[in-house]
Parts: sequence; C-alpha cells; structure tokens
Amino acid sequence: MFKRTFTHFHMCCGIGSGAAGFNDSKPMLGSIQANWRCLGGVDVDPAGLRDFQMMTGVPGTLMDLFTRQQYLAFHGQQPPAGWREATAEDLRRAAGNDDPDAVFISSPCKGASGLLSETMSQTPKYRALNELTLRCVWLMLEAWKHNPVSLIVFENVPRLATRGRYLLDQINKLFGVYGYAVAETTHDCGEIGGLAQSRKRFLLVARHIEKVPAFLYEPAKRNLRAVGEVLSRMPLAGDIDQAGPMHRVPALQWKTWVRLALVEAGKDWRSLSRFAIEDGYLRDFVIVPEHRADYLGVHDWQNTAGTVAGRSGPTNGKFSVADPRPSSHFEYSQYGVLPYDRHCGVVTGQRSPGQGTFSVADPRHAGPAKHSNEFRVVPWDRSAQSVTSAHGSGHCVQDPRRPGTGFGKYLVTDYSKSAGTVIAGSTTGQGAFAVADPRPGLSRTKGDAYLTGGHYGVVNWTAPAGAVSASACHDNGRWSVADQRMPAPNDRLTCMITSLDGTWHRPFTTLELAALQSLFDPEDHWSADPQTAHDIQVMQRVRKIEQARFFQLDGVNDGHHRERIGNAVPRAAARAMADVFGMTLLLSEAGETFMLSSVAIWVQPVAVALSVAQQEVAL
Repeated sequence: MFKRTFTHFHMCCGIGSGAAGFNDSKPMLGSIQANWRCLGGVDVDPAGLRDFQMMTGVPGTLMDLFTRQQYLAFHGQQPPAGWREATAEDLRRAAGNDDPDAVFISSPCKGASGLLSETMSQTPKYRALNELTLRCVWLMLEAWKHNPVSLIVFENVPRLATRGRYLLDQINKLFGVYGYAVAETTHDCGEIGGLAQSRKRFLLVARHIEKVPAFLYEPAKRNLRAVGEVLSRMPLAGDIDQAGPMHRVPALQWKTWVRLALVEAGKDWRSLSRFAIEDGYLRDFVIVPEHRADYLGVHDWQNTAGTVAGRSGPTNGKFSVADPRPSSHFEYSQYGVLPYDRHCGVVTGQRSPGQGTFSVADPRHAGPAKHSNEFRVVPWDRSAQSVTSAHGSGHCVQDPRRPGTGFGKYLVTDYSKSAGTVIAGSTTGQGAFAVADPRPGLSRTKGDAYLTGGHYGVVNWTAPAGAVSASACHDNGRWSVADQRMPAPNDRLTCMITSLDGTWHRPFTTLELAALQSLFDPEDHWSADPQTAHDIQVMQRVRKIEQARFFQLDGVNDGHHRERIGNAVPRAAARAMADVFGMTLLLSEAGETFMLSSVAIWVQPVAVALSVAQQEVAL
C-alpha cells in the first residue's frame, strides 16, 4: 500500500470542524491511500482559533481580513492602533509558507442569511460583511499564484446566490482569470454527510484546469438520520457529570417552557393557534405538579396500571382511570340512578343504592299518594298531621324560637352564657352541653393532644418548619407549606413539563447541537462497558474515553458555543467533500481524466466544454 499526503488550508476557519473533516478523510485509489494534513487556518475570533487547535492539532492564525473601508463600514469606527490590512504574504505565512493542495473558504454568511431582512442586508454594515467573500478569494489566489491551489471549495448560505449575485459574478470572473473551471451548486450537508439534520448550503467548487484535468465528482448522497439515532447514544440532557457542562439544559423563560410543552411534536409555534385563549390564559388547560406518589393520579384508558399495594386508594397513588365508555352501559354503576323511561337491570340480592343502579329519577311530584308525608316538615304556624303508630313520619316542625330558650337537643351554649342543668344522661344529644369557644387553638396548654400535632397543618411561607420527624407525613403534622412561588412569564429557569404527547419538549443542549453537527462522535465518549467489549478496537475506544470523558469547547458561555457550532461546517460533510477531492487528485496524478461513477460531476459544463476543445485541437 502506497501513501500519499495532500495538504489543506482554511480561511474563516471557525472552530475547525471543516478542517477536522478533511483530516478524517482517507481516500483510496487502487493500491494508493491518501490522507490529508492541515496547514492551518485564519480567523478573527480568538476563542474559535483555540477550538480550531483542539479539533485539528494545528494552531490557527488570528487575522482580520477586512479592508480598512470594510472595517469602518462594519464596526462604525476606525480600527485600533497597530491594525493593518492582511496581505497575500500574511496568508502564506499562516500556512507555514507551504502550498496547499486544497483551500476551504467559509466566509461569514449573516449578511445573506434568510434570518436577516432584505432591508438590513442592504445596509453598509452587512454589505461589507458580504464583500469578504470576494476579498477572501482574491487574497487566496494572490497568495499562491506562483503555485495555484489545485481544488477550492467556497461554502456559504444558499441566499448568497441572489443577495450576493454581484459578488459571485466577480468571483467567477476572477477564477477564470487565474485558470480555474468553476461550478455553482447547492447541496444538503445532511445528505452528503449522513447527518441527523437537513442543512442546505451554497457551494462554489473550482479546480485548476491545468493541474487537475480529472473530473471532480459530487459526494454520494445518503439518507438523513433521525435525531434520536444521535441523541440516544448520549446521556440524558442535564447529566453534566457524564457529559460535561455543555450538556446542561438551557434556562429558558417560563412562558417559553409552557409554549414548548404545548407545541405538537413535529410542528412549530404555529400549532399553538389551535388553543382557546381567554383573558390571556389558556381556557382548557391547567398546569399541575407531578408528584412522585401520583396522589389522586388518573391513568389513561390505554395505559397499564402500576402495582396495586395493600392500602391502594385514590389519595396514595395512581389508582383511578379515565374511563371513556359512556355511562349508558352502566358498568361500575354504584349509586346509579336510572332514567324514568328505562328498564331496570337484574335485581340482585345486593340491591342497596350503593351497590348498583337501584335508584330512579322519578319525575312525579309528591301528591296525596300513600306515604306522601315521609320526611315532611310542618311549618310553625300550621297544624300537625295525625299522629300515627309509624312515628317519625311527617312529625317535624320549623321551630323559629332561638336556641337557649328551651328544647336543648344538640344545643350549643353561648360562651358568655351559663350552661343548663347537668343531668345524669348529659351528652351532646340530650341538652345544651356544647359551647361556642371563641379562643383560638394557639391558646391551648400543655397536655392538649392537638397542641403540637398539627394534623394536616400548613406552614406559613415566612415561618420556620417544626422538627422533621421520622414519620413525617402530610396528615400527621405541619408538613405542608403555603408556597407562594409561581414563575413570572419572563423568569428564566430549567423545567421539565410533560407535554400533551407525554414527552418532554425541550431545547437541544449545546453538546447535542455539536453532535448533530458531527463535531464529535458520541460513541467516542459513551460506548459499551469494557467487560462487554470483545475486540481490541472497542477496548481502545474505552481507554480513549478514560482520557477524555467529554467534548468541550473553549470558554463557558453557552451562547458563544452555540454561535460557533452553528457557523461550523459539519465535520462529516467536510469529510465527504475531502474524499472526492482526494480521489480527483489521485486520478489526476495517475493520468486519468474520467472514472465510471453513478454520481454527478461537479464543474461539469466547463469540463465538458474543455473536453470538446481538446478534441478539436487534436483533429
């Protein structure tokens, strides 16, 4: 096996994800295997350059590529003392005075991004940012005009083809002057890199016609993966002990958490329009805390119940069910009341109201029928009915006399009055032997069984709790609190709200975004237990995990991390590009200009025209 090493250099290199992808590439042609060596990169972000060295093992160079005029337009002020415009010599020096075989340019794309309005994109600030595209290409071509770079890839957002058309036209002409064949294409990084995200990008590919006569083929496309294929190989979000600080769940505003929980899976904020809002609140929903014991919990009809304990009841677990069956079936019909026009079910030996549908909604008004005086109350100014042997039937009266004037059954004596005579059978049902005591419970003295029991007691938010006993429970002491806290709409916090589909709708962690961008492979950090590894490759991976437990970018600011990750070229997509670049260079060195392949050819129109021109010369 013969080895061949190609070199690559990166302008606006960012955190080095694209450069790391080139380093990963190992193209092979016959008995020749090629690899890529990074010569370095230039960028204006010091933190990004520290990440670049971590990703590639090669230091980058801090360099501002603006002209003075562009700097003034973008920053709104003159550059600091000592600042100067970068030159072609500076660029060669950043590459270690070596000549690269490939250059990757990923200039800033905010000015052409669809996230920026058309009006803002035309301001001097963002026009200056867009003009870096032309500036980068010119500096690169000038830096290595003595030994032109064989292959160049220029990557940006798709809208550059419209908003930056005037710049692309100049770039194409510039490449033509320096002897390059050029093609403008668009591609999906997810498809060429086999990612779990769809990332459409603009791509301008150039090959030096004299040095690279072979066609440059597009990378093969693959199916997009599911998000879960990547995230399922990582620890659960928030487990920073296993995955590091970049895996913490972002603190969002409370109103944002609620909105996320209500968005249907697979949809966006527009699905919130289906909810009814009254006075600024959801009409049909309420947020409740999730208790570990599932107090008064109700199961869905489709779900299985948990284990039934010895003292299972509604208040100590999830032992109720949302039964969708209509009540007309009369299953489980304790205390059932039949409509008057329906027939009764089987009359069983257990026929009390609490044991079945043994009551009826009788529409008939009570009239002179038999037993019409059952439980009747006679007004004070009316005569009573005949006293019959069935005592207790219709023998009640509305007595307007105030308590204390006599008839002391269940009478309560006023605190300022004297009690009635205490007789031998004195109980609450036999006289005025109860008193309305106005004294609060706090005035109780030692020996009172309820003095310190605090049964079902609720502690004030501003008061201390009592000693926590071993048998502390909500019904045997003051073990509840009047919690006045409720997040304000703009309060930032980390929540876990169970969504309508039973899942946790949450934002990606910063580490998950890095994994989706293929900056690292989760299996390099979280893989099988060493005892289950049966081959040497898995054992080597486990040892690698012990040396570097988790992936970490420079700094501690999640916002900065996310911006650098979002600007990065997916590592796997860059590797796919490097594979076809390397294959093209190997073919050119072998004297081949064509290869049977089912994939499309980059710079095909120019290449075909060049092929026809060569044939005409031969003729």
